[in-house]
Order: sequence, then C-alpha cells, then structure tokens
Amino acid sequence: MRYSRPEITSELIDQINHLMIGNPDWNRTRLSKELCILWDWRSPHGVLKDMGCRNLLRALDKAGKIQLPAPKKNTELALHPKTKHMEHVTEPIDCGLDEIRPISIHIIENGAELAEFKSLIDQFHYLGFIRTVGENMKYMVHSKNGTPLACLLFGSAAWSCKDRDAYIGWNREQRAARLHLLTNNTRYIIFQWIRVPNLASHILALVARRLSSDWEAKYGHKILVLETFVEQPRFHGSCYRAANWIRVGRTIGRGRDDIKHLRALPEKDVYLFPLERRWRENLLEEQGTFGSHNGTIQTPNSN
Repeated sequence: MRYSRPEITSELIDQINHLMIGNPDWNRTRLSKELCILWDWRSPHGVLKDMGCRNLLRALDKAGKIQLPAPKKNTELALHPKTKHMEHVTEPIDCGLDEIRPISIHIIENGAELAEFKSLIDQFHYLGFIRTVGENMKYMVHSKNGTPLACLLFGSAAWSCKDRDAYIGWNREQRAARLHLLTNNTRYIIFQWIRVPNLASHILALVARRLSSDWEAKYGHKILVLETFVEQPRFHGSCYRAANWIRVGRTIGRGRDDIKHLRALPEKDVYLFPLERRWRENLLEEQGTFGSHNGTIQTPNSN
C-alpha cells in the first residue's frame, strides 16, 4: 500500500494520459479514484486518497503535462470555499508566562470550534487559511482563563526537500514508504495582541509531547518527526530554535507542485524536531514498525 504521493515521472504521466484516452467519459473524480486503485494509494486506514490525487492531476494539467476534462460547475468554489470571518476578542495580553499558565491545548475537529479556528488563521496569519487535504491536526491554545492564545496546523510533509532528505539519509523508496511518519507545521500563529515572552517556544514544547499520540488516536499510526519551513528573511525561526528544533538547511524556492522548475517561491529555512530516540533507524529500516494497524509498513511497488 502506498501512503505518500507517487513520484512524478514520464511513465506516470503516460499512464494517466493512456487512462484518459481509453475512458473519455470519465470525469475528474472518477479518474482520480481509478488512479488511486491502480496505484493502491490509500490512507493507513485503507481509504482511497482521491483528493490528494486530484491535487496532483490539477498540478499536471496546469503544467501542460496532461489535459483534464472540464470541471463541473462550481467545482472551484467547492474546492476553495471562502473562509467566513468572525469577530474575535483582541484585548491585549502583555504579561509573563507564569501569569497565564497552565496553558491548555485543544484538538479542533468540527463545528463552531473549526469555524473559529479557520477565521483566526485566515484573518491573522500572513498566508491565510487553506483547506486541508489528507491527514492533519488542528490545535487551539488557551490561557488558564480560557483566552485564545494561538493556533497550530499540522499537515502533510513536503514530498521532497533536498536538505531534509539528506539529513535523514533515506532514499526515494524509503521516503515514499515512510513520509506519512512526518508532519509539517504549516501554520503557527500567536495572535498579534498576545505579548508573552517565551510563549511561542513553550507551546511548541507542549505540542511536541502529545502530537504523536494524538495522531495515532486519529489515524492509527505514530509521527516520528515534525518539520517546518521558516520563510526568509521575513522570520528568523527563533521560537523553533528555542524549542530545540534543528535547522537542517534551506529550500531552493520550489513548491510541492513546481513541475516547471520556476523556483518562484521565497527561500525557507528547514527545521526538524524528532519525537523518538530511534527516529532515523525507524525511517530507514527495511520493515518499519509504525504506520498500519498490524504494526508494519509495506514498501510500495516500484512501478
């Protein structure tokens, strides 16, 4: 079973084109589901990762590698719904860390909490909120009095990152089989009206202690390593360094779906935070001990 996105190769593109030519009546949803079945691309629970596959197909279509059938009406709106903005209490908090502890960290799952989470990130994080695809974890952080302090979003790890992959030491096959054991801190915001020294690194430490067990409870497998990308020169990564994250290199300005090699994105420092002592051995060993319900991970087929 394949947990991570397949690598984009000429053979893969030919396979997609051949399937579309042979089935001209298929829409995008049918195509993505059939490809997931063909590649056995599933979540650790066995669910087809057709949303991830659709993202891959759109990237290939945008790059001119394939030509997808026209989307159904309102598809773009459904895929990228506008986040509803709410009014939030923005009363300044300027004090020492001890004055707001103990801090509570709450998993956001649905309903009113999710709406508040999205609204806060979309209004106050410089990148805004984007829909989540695949496995993810959303956290809201509150003071001892219940005042919202911060939001954190963890999602899919980067498919490929030269400096990260060199630091781990894995090859393509190992990365494809075990990438789901990493998660990327895609959003982290302490609200601009919160001014508490050392709060950012304190929150990172608290989240790191619980994230793997939270992930296992939700998705059935542990997380071995956290990663994040800190945009340069906008940020300095001070809170990550204070929380003992390891800077392992810098990106080259390409995103996950930069098929045309345009390098149009800002460069970012790459940070990792291992959650277990034997994290590297477990990412590199031939038969892993994490990831599926029976405690093993199968290496995906090379084709």
